[in-house]
Amino acid sequence: MDYLLSEEQQMLQELARQIAHERIKPIRAELDEEEIFPWDVMADLAQADLCGTVIPEAYGGLELGCLENCLVLEALAEGCVGVATTYAASFLGAYPLLLYGTDAQKHRYLPPLARGEALAAFALTEPQAGSDAAAIQATAVKDGDFYVLNGTKQWITNAGEAEFYTVIALTDRTKGVRGASALMVEKSDPGISFGKKEKKMGIRASTTREVILEDCRIPKDRLLSKEGMGFIITMKTLDLARPGAGALAVGLAQSALDEAAAFAKERHQFGAPIFSFQAVQHLLADIATNVEAARALVYSVARHIDSKPKDYSKEGAMAKLFATDMAMKATVDAVQVMGGHGYMREYPVEKMMRDAKILQIYEGTNQIMRNVIGLALNKEYSKKK
Repeated sequence: MDYLLSEEQQMLQELARQIAHERIKPIRAELDEEEIFPWDVMADLAQADLCGTVIPEAYGGLELGCLENCLVLEALAEGCVGVATTYAASFLGAYPLLLYGTDAQKHRYLPPLARGEALAAFALTEPQAGSDAAAIQATAVKDGDFYVLNGTKQWITNAGEAEFYTVIALTDRTKGVRGASALMVEKSDPGISFGKKEKKMGIRASTTREVILEDCRIPKDRLLSKEGMGFIITMKTLDLARPGAGALAVGLAQSALDEAAAFAKERHQFGAPIFSFQAVQHLLADIATNVEAARALVYSVARHIDSKPKDYSKEGAMAKLFATDMAMKATVDAVQVMGGHGYMREYPVEKMMRDAKILQIYEGTNQIMRNVIGLALNKEYSKKK
C-alpha cells in the first residue's frame, strides 16, 4: 500500500530493513537463546548513521521526525524486537533532553548518542510504582551545588549498558507528584549501581536491570528544566515514544505474517499446500488486514505529531494500543497457522509471540492506554455540550 512516503523516507526505511535482514535475522535466534546484548548491531546502526535520527543537526543528528523514527523502528522490528527495543529505549532516555534540556545539557549528552558511541535509558519505574508513576519514592535532595539521589528503579531497559540515565526522583516529598523532577545521571557517577540481568519471557537481546542509587551525588546542573517538572516531562516523553512502540508492533506482526505465509505455501496436507485451505486463508487475511490498519494508524499519528500539535496524548495512546494488541493476536495466529512447527524454537514465530507480549506492557500498559484515551474523550465531549 502506498503511504505517500518521500524518496528519502523510503531510502531510510530500506536502509534499516537491510540491516534487519542481513545483520539481525541471521543471529536473532542466538541473541535470544544466549541473551546476548546486541553491541555489534548497534555498531552497524551507528555506521549507517541511524543513531541520531531524531537528534537535531546542531548536536550531530539527522533532525528527522516521528514518522522517520517509526519507519526505522518498524524495519528493525522485522528482524528482532529485542534488538529494536534496545535502539528505541535509547531514544526514550534522550527524549527528556530533547524536550526540556538546556543547550549545554544537549551538547554534553546528545552528540555521543547521535554517533552511536553511547546509549541512554529512562529510569522511571520502581518496585511500588509501575502503572502508578506518581507513586515513585526515589529522592533527589539538594546539597549545595549537588543533588544526592537515593532509591531503586526497576525494569529499566539498557540499564548497565547505557552511559546516561534520565532519572525521575522526588525533590520535594511534601508535594507528591508535583515534587518530582528529572535529572541526568551518568554511569560513572559515584553511588549508581545495577541489579542482576533479568531473565525475561521475550526481548532477550535487550537488557533489563534495576538501577540502584545510593547517595548518588551529581552536580545541580544535571536537573532538567526546573524542580517539580518531573511528572510533566515523563508524560510528554511517553506521549512522544508511544507511536514508536506501535511501529515495533507493526514490524513484528509483518514478519510473523511473512513467516506464516511462506510456511503455508510449502506445507502440504491432504495433498495440497495448506495455503489453499480457506481456514488458513482466513487467519492470514485477518493478520494482513490488521497489519495494514495498524500501520496506517501509526503513520497517521506520527505525521500528526510532526505537525507540532499542542497535545497528542490520545493519538499516541491509540497508536500504541491498537498496534500492540494487533501484534499479540497476529503472532498467536501465525503460530496457529504453522501448527506444531510454529511452537518449536527451530522456527521464529514462537519467539515473535513471546516478544509481542511486552509491547502491551511497557511504556504504559494497554489498560492505561485505554484510560488515557477515555479521559481525553470525556474531556472532548464535555466541551461539546
